[in-house]
Amino acid sequence: MNAKPQSDFWSWSLAPWFVLIALSLIWGSSFILIKKSLLAFSPDEVGTLRIGISTLAILPILISRWKLQQWNLLPIFLVVGLTGNLLPALLFSHAEVKIDSGIAGVLNSLTPLFTIIIAWLFFSRTFKVVEATGILLGFIGATFLILFGTGVIDLTHINYGLLIVLATFCYGISVNVVNHKLSKIKPLDITIMSFASVGLFAWCYLFSSTDFIEHATHHPDRLTSILSLCTLAIVGTTLSTIVFYRLVQRTDAIFGSLVSYIIPLVALLWGIVDGEVLIWSHLVGFLLILSGIYLVKRKT
Repeated sequence: MNAKPQSDFWSWSLAPWFVLIALSLIWGSSFILIKKSLLAFSPDEVGTLRIGISTLAILPILISRWKLQQWNLLPIFLVVGLTGNLLPALLFSHAEVKIDSGIAGVLNSLTPLFTIIIAWLFFSRTFKVVEATGILLGFIGATFLILFGTGVIDLTHINYGLLIVLATFCYGISVNVVNHKLSKIKPLDITIMSFASVGLFAWCYLFSSTDFIEHATHHPDRLTSILSLCTLAIVGTTLSTIVFYRLVQRTDAIFGSLVSYIIPLVALLWGIVDGEVLIWSHLVGFLLILSGIYLVKRKT
């Protein structure tokens, strides 16, 4: 008798949405974990430790699959590693020195807008007026959120908000490169190679240019920060990245970037739980950005 074929999770019609929601919950919690990591560590330490720990987590898999890797694609993996992992990790860590974790989560919603822009510029996506309108609306929302983050015009934190904007631009590059250049590579191997391409640099920088050992051994909040960082790196970065690349391959870059709908809600809720104040300007900026995303994704 022939063995009964095993069911494929991805053949389930709702599988992409299930994964999308799960990723949104995980990544929406990342901003409060970054905030807690910064209690004991500097922004550079948080960013590089996040990538360094993630690299260590996948190292045994890399060794076991060493001969299976397409090393000729290393430059592409490096682009993904830089734009999808290392640079955003550093940028968000520096931004959250002054920006509330909930606001960081809302600004992260710019990712699908930059995904569209990168697709237009470099991957021959057809230009649509409605998408351009959505992008404009989203950027107005982001500008409003950065300028009125405290309820009144405040220019003191504008540079920190722009760091998050730059991070979402990096994400837009990464998502498109994975979708267009690595669509036939297994998600596990994309994760392995993207982290491996930047992990050594992260550890070298950590040991040569930071005081993370001092902070990890003597800072009074070290246990909270270490636990937050490990959770952020292993669950919120390594495991979720594997699943995300699989999602992008099964759907497309724009669908994958829809996590940005739910991430800000989760981030805002965590921020409120942690004592951050939610004010009118946050809601206005949030609604403007989500309205922009809706126009980008609306079928015309």
